Amino acid sequence: MDFNQPTNRRGTFASKWDKLPLLGVTAPDGLAMWTADSDYPTAPCVRDALQRAVDHGVLGYSWEYDAYKEAVQWWMRTRHKWEIETEWVLTSQGLGNAIALCLDVFSNTGDHAVVFSPVYHEFAHKVKKSGRHVTECPLKRVGDTYELDLDDAQSRLTGMEKLLLWCSPQNPSGRVWSPEELRAVAEFARINGMIVVSDEIHHDLVYPGKTFVPMDIAAPEARGHTISLTAASKTFNIAGQRTGNMIIPDPELRAAMIQRLASLDYCPSALGVEMIRAAYSPAGADWVDAQLKHLAENARIFDEGINAIPGLRSLPLQSTFLSWVDFSGTGMSDEEVKTRINRDARIAISSGAGFGTGGEGFQRFNIATQKHVVEEAVARMQAAFGDLQ
Repeated sequence: MDFNQPTNRRGTFASKWDKLPLLGVTAPDGLAMWTADSDYPTAPCVRDALQRAVDHGVLGYSWEYDAYKEAVQWWMRTRHKWEIETEWVLTSQGLGNAIALCLDVFSNTGDHAVVFSPVYHEFAHKVKKSGRHVTECPLKRVGDTYELDLDDAQSRLTGMEKLLLWCSPQNPSGRVWSPEELRAVAEFARINGMIVVSDEIHHDLVYPGKTFVPMDIAAPEARGHTISLTAASKTFNIAGQRTGNMIIPDPELRAAMIQRLASLDYCPSALGVEMIRAAYSPAGADWVDAQLKHLAENARIFDEGINAIPGLRSLPLQSTFLSWVDFSGTGMSDEEVKTRINRDARIAISSGAGFGTGGEGFQRFNIATQKHVVEEAVARMQAAFGDLQ
């Protein structure tokens, strides 16, 4: 389990690396620290399963995948103490597709969806692409973390909201929500007639001292208006396989989604199913535990190096591999900050402004890479902002 072995993803159609010029990084030694995938290979058990399928050589139509659902059930029970029924599990082509499906099935053109910002930028993008409207409810920054302000959120509602797109753990800040906060969100949705779509894709990547609690465990009374989205994609770096889960306990909500999937003639990728069956196993669990130790060390190196630069603050990570850095103390504009990062440090990052209200003055860095890459990135950042020393 060597997460520090060098890999070269350039020229492999990897969007994270081959799109660097589009993000303003044209130098041949540019570093990709933007989109949320990892730079090290997936778990050996996943690669072995894929190799067996390739060696078999027949990649025709597939049919039953009860074993896949049982693997998902096992993973949720053993890793998150979450007891689910296999019949609750529906598949999608990744969580972006799942969000789009939920907007399609459970709202109409012209309706609104609530997002709590700053948050994963695809929430707002998906809402707008579907002909719906975003009702943005800013989170409250308190020191190094974010808190809910549901009174403020209530004042922003238009009465047209049908869905609440929830991010848990929170991207981009890495915030792990408490059961009490999750129940408050579920109740907020209930009294306002909204379905909660809980994106829990980073649920496996939680650091010591924090515990992820699924929305369904925190608020089982909200099952009639809650859909949980999960995937192995971030955990095992297999996002390109486009396989995610929609876990829907409520029979009526589930039936509506099943009908829509049937109308689209949808079925999951056979290779995606095999890879996730292999991932959700004891061997996969061991690999994730090792990865978390690697990520924790990367976070320590990154935070110490970035926080040594006057005016910069990397918020302590509770989860995810996405470091959220506050540049407001520099007094620089977002454009000047990005120029220094892209041109001088030669690093591609995700601009904080793209995550909505509250993201201004921040930049997001992906640290799911080799240790030497994080060390190099820190050295470049210290040089790029060296005049602040």
